[in-house]
Amino acid sequence: MQDSLTLQLVGEFIGTLVLILLGDGVVAAVSLKKSKAEGAGWIAIALGWGLAVTLGIYCSAFLSPAHLNPAVTLGMAIAGVFPWSSVIPYIIAQTLGAIVGAIIVWLNYYPHWQETDDPAAILGVFATGPAIRNYFFNFLSEFIGTFVLVFALLAFTRGKFTSGLNPIVVGLLITAIGFSLGGTTGYAINPARDLGPRIAHQILPIANKGDSDWSYSWVPVLGPLAGGAVAAFAYLLIP
Repeated sequence: MQDSLTLQLVGEFIGTLVLILLGDGVVAAVSLKKSKAEGAGWIAIALGWGLAVTLGIYCSAFLSPAHLNPAVTLGMAIAGVFPWSSVIPYIIAQTLGAIVGAIIVWLNYYPHWQETDDPAAILGVFATGPAIRNYFFNFLSEFIGTFVLVFALLAFTRGKFTSGLNPIVVGLLITAIGFSLGGTTGYAINPARDLGPRIAHQILPIANKGDSDWSYSWVPVLGPLAGGAVAAFAYLLIP
């Protein structure tokens, strides 16, 4: 059992690392100066994140359930399809994977930080931030987006997909959330996705970086956890 859990944690670490590497990577490509993708815009970011989730799942699903998201792990535990004893270890593995993924993004775009003189754009590569800062509505936006994510994932467990197709459907779900609901906060909908890279932003010697905006950091952590939990309770109401 311990060996099985260890392999699962390795899977969550690898999957979240790939998720952040490709997800934060597309934001870096669009946002940093002298990148060939500079200015590609929101469509590129939303599609890039959807693909990042899909590929993160494919890279880890042979080892673990590929939650890659503490809100998903919590929701699955509340719904009774995941053991509570594994929740904290999963969250730790996911967050560590997110930190390492963000560090690799920093290395990949190393010359571009010096060329980018906008600290907000640099932070935006690593962590989410609101278009309009209003903590209540920012929290609500993260809550709603994650509710949709976790409820849909639980609903998918009742459907039948062709073998190997599920990660693509989940990627489409993330893309849809990004297009439709993500313009308010940048749709973290995943505490590890925001907290891990924000920690990396804090500790790395990134050229031209500014503050890591810890005053906002609770929103993309608690909002998704609350949304995922309520989604699981709502799912349990369905016979």
